[in-house]
Amino acid sequence: MKAASRLQSVKDGWPQTSGDLRHALTYNRRLWTIFATSATADENPLPQSIKQNIANLGLFIFKQTMALEAEPAPEKLTALIGINKEIAAGLRAQ
Repeated sequence: MKAASRLQSVKDGWPQTSGDLRHALTYNRRLWTIFATSATADENPLPQSIKQNIANLGLFIFKQTMALEAEPAPEKLTALIGINKEIAAGLRAQ
């Protein structure tokens, strides 16, 4: 939720908060690197299909991040915020 909150704050305050975009994206990328790496590790007992879905989400996150870094726009944050919120809600529910 912290990553989603940081991204949402940048989006809500745009363009005044556009300078904070890089820090929010870096935090989110680090979080997703840890999450995707641990979730898809061979020793992780998750079913292969879930591992693949997490890997695909991770790739999407990284591509969106690069697109935002190349051409910053607040509307491009919507997908990253939504995915982070959904993953966080799913993890909390368990």
